[in-house]
Amino acid sequence: MTVSIALFDLGHVVLDWEPSRLYTKIFDDDAARDHFLGEICTMDWHTRHDAGASFAENAAALIAEHPQYEAEIRAWGTRWMEMFDGYIDGTAELIERLDACGVPLYALSNMPSDPWEEMLAHFEVLQRFRHVVISGDLKMVKPDPAIYLHALEAIGRPAPETVLFIDDRETNIAAADALGFATHHFTGAAGLEAALEAHGLL
Repeated sequence: MTVSIALFDLGHVVLDWEPSRLYTKIFDDDAARDHFLGEICTMDWHTRHDAGASFAENAAALIAEHPQYEAEIRAWGTRWMEMFDGYIDGTAELIERLDACGVPLYALSNMPSDPWEEMLAHFEVLQRFRHVVISGDLKMVKPDPAIYLHALEAIGRPAPETVLFIDDRETNIAAADALGFATHHFTGAAGLEAALEAHGLL
């Protein structure tokens, strides 16, 4: 079957998200920042947000363990938007071109629920997507096959081979491959543009 739908990941594919961007402002030196992100507010801890925990409840549990870092831990939620620096180079332009061509655009992202409405208002290109599946809303995360199946339901039950799934993580790509999606492992806009052209979407 011909690919006719594009399904995007968001972080590191569309949006330039990096927690160290915020914590460079908070800590006076890189070593203190790196210790905090490597030992306190780790990516494993953050994944609980993606799986449905609110910023407040997840922060409270961590503050109980590390009360000396209360302000820094709470900043993860209260200053979330400062972790972003716009879009990944070239991707927003590709999304705009796809939209202009009439390609149905959707997104499937491991993302907390709490900040989504603010993000949607702030990042205009996100409004090009007809529907966005947010992991925090579902309390399941990629690469769980169930979230991919939910995405297919949400976009009208197309055959998976007609959907090009775009993600920067190989584990997420492998899960989509196993379900029959067309896939592209994102490493930059140039490679994505070539893949979109190869599939006849551009």
